[in-house]
Amino acid sequence: MEKTSLEILKQYWGYDRFRPLQEAIIHDVLLGKDTLGLMPTGGGKSLCFQVPSLQMEGICIVISPLIALMKDQVENLRKRDIPAIAIFSGMSYREVDIALDNCIFGNIKFLYLAPERLYLDLIQERIRHMKVNLFAIDEAHCISQWGYDFRPPYLELSKLRELQPNVPFLALTATATPKVVEDIQEKLGFRERNEYRMSFRRENLGYMVFDEENKMNRMLRVIKKMGGSGVIYVRNRRETQEVARFLLNHGVPADFYHAGLDMPSRMKKQEAWTNNQVRVIVATNAFGMGIDKPDVRFVVHLDLPDSLEAYYQEAGRAGRDGKKAFPVLLYQQADRDNLWLNIENDFPDVKFIQQVYHYLCNYFQIAYGAGKGLVYDFDLVEFAKKYKLEVLKTISALKFLERDRWLSLSESVYIPARFKFEVDFQELYKFQVQSAFFDPLIKAIQRLYGGVYDYFVPINEFELAKLIKKPYEEVVKMLTMMQTQEIATYLPKTDAPQLEFLQARVDYKNLYIDTQFIAMRKAYKQEQVKAIYQYLDEKHCRSLAIQRYFGEEGEEVCGACDLCLTRDFKTNESEKIALEIQQLLIAKPMYLYELIEALQIGKEELRLQTLRSLLDQQKVLLQDGLYSWNGLLYR
Repeated sequence: MEKTSLEILKQYWGYDRFRPLQEAIIHDVLLGKDTLGLMPTGGGKSLCFQVPSLQMEGICIVISPLIALMKDQVENLRKRDIPAIAIFSGMSYREVDIALDNCIFGNIKFLYLAPERLYLDLIQERIRHMKVNLFAIDEAHCISQWGYDFRPPYLELSKLRELQPNVPFLALTATATPKVVEDIQEKLGFRERNEYRMSFRRENLGYMVFDEENKMNRMLRVIKKMGGSGVIYVRNRRETQEVARFLLNHGVPADFYHAGLDMPSRMKKQEAWTNNQVRVIVATNAFGMGIDKPDVRFVVHLDLPDSLEAYYQEAGRAGRDGKKAFPVLLYQQADRDNLWLNIENDFPDVKFIQQVYHYLCNYFQIAYGAGKGLVYDFDLVEFAKKYKLEVLKTISALKFLERDRWLSLSESVYIPARFKFEVDFQELYKFQVQSAFFDPLIKAIQRLYGGVYDYFVPINEFELAKLIKKPYEEVVKMLTMMQTQEIATYLPKTDAPQLEFLQARVDYKNLYIDTQFIAMRKAYKQEQVKAIYQYLDEKHCRSLAIQRYFGEEGEEVCGACDLCLTRDFKTNESEKIALEIQQLLIAKPMYLYELIEALQIGKEELRLQTLRSLLDQQKVLLQDGLYSWNGLLYR
């Protein structure tokens, strides 16, 4: 008898019920319908494909642009005894080959794929032969040219429909405007419109926006007032260190985080913050995706985000536990001006893009007509420094080169060392007898790592060195020697981004760049910046402004943002002033100057405003310059 969705949820995750929308989405997936789910950060998107896939025969292929998140999800599934693997940039051809064989002939239930892997004919051909039950597309807004985080490799997803025409798509995202919602379904070839959305309103979040001259002191006051742990977002790596130092100097346990740190350092910092050993993490936008710390009480932006989508994602990392939390945005006029100026860096001219391509080919010493399929570790900062290029402008150029399929660039991610024996047990035993020098290491590998004869397994050279009582460097040398002698394959660890050339090198003057697309993206980017300005200038309610941007109707103010709190405070204060005016004027009529001076509550502007309101309501009368109470009790 097949298990129900709730039984699977209980068996593997220990939950008794689904969150809002999860059950409806799972129901449609099981019916084979193409489905789009819009669920805020922390809304439980992954269960929407994991649960139904476990109910069905076959394998679920999950596409995600975030390698670190893929690795985390694979690890979490394996902890629950659910077979899962991930294929991403940085893996060797042979590793990929073996992993795909396991998907076809083994018992793998989830295959996580980075979207750029779909460029490979090998992967496309193997998917054709898999028994796929579902294609799950995470961060689905990346497929849309109108999305805030458009990723060119996502355009390859249409090939999945060609490879497996009858397999449904489940597209998931936390942020999508109505235009993006349409575009996702069109690009993925949905057979009919089918979308579920949770409200973009987060009732427990009080959005705050302040035009602030001294942002550092305001940030410090926010941290001390709110308590709990939090995240401070800044624009560049230098700022992360400066702000963290400022907080430490003022007694706040803080640390910094950015993509330039090596992976062990990043993991250590993240763990310290997650375990509340560090109260505040100061980071670039490289931090936070896939982080599910429930007790974040505040998220402070010291720089303006590039779009409301990005802001909503980052601000939404506060208050995952449902308790009150505050996203705070601090800005100055200069920040507004710079946001518009930054658009120029995001959209370099064609000549600059061609120049970057030319330098890349020279950097990796690629001959004309050669280079297709070659993959390299890529240090962007070193590359930009060598050719005296602006880093941000260079990143933008690489994105447009990727969009026009000249290259593919993966994110920076830590990939541990991997190892596999290439001979059978008997052949290996002969080698051990003939080469006693390697015997302790081989035995240690066999003892620590299962499956090492069948597929690549992650290994830890330090652990091996400790076990056989040899220096780390000597263990690495021995592993390399075993590879040279074709006894095994050893792939050293890396945390560098991977750059792959998708086409053979051409003369940069003949390099095709889609200028029309660049112009269209630039115009859209300008609209996104204007939306940020509108959010800053909002007069009514921050939560309603966010809902409107994402196409969600609503009229009820949140009562928790800076605008609502200011309005409520003024209303309460005005009521107190009105009662005081009533008491003074019942006692005797008064001239304006003596009435205003006699009042004890509020500033002069609000006192005059309240008096005008009472005159309009005819509760106060004005005759011959004297104000008097009209005899009606004020309520």
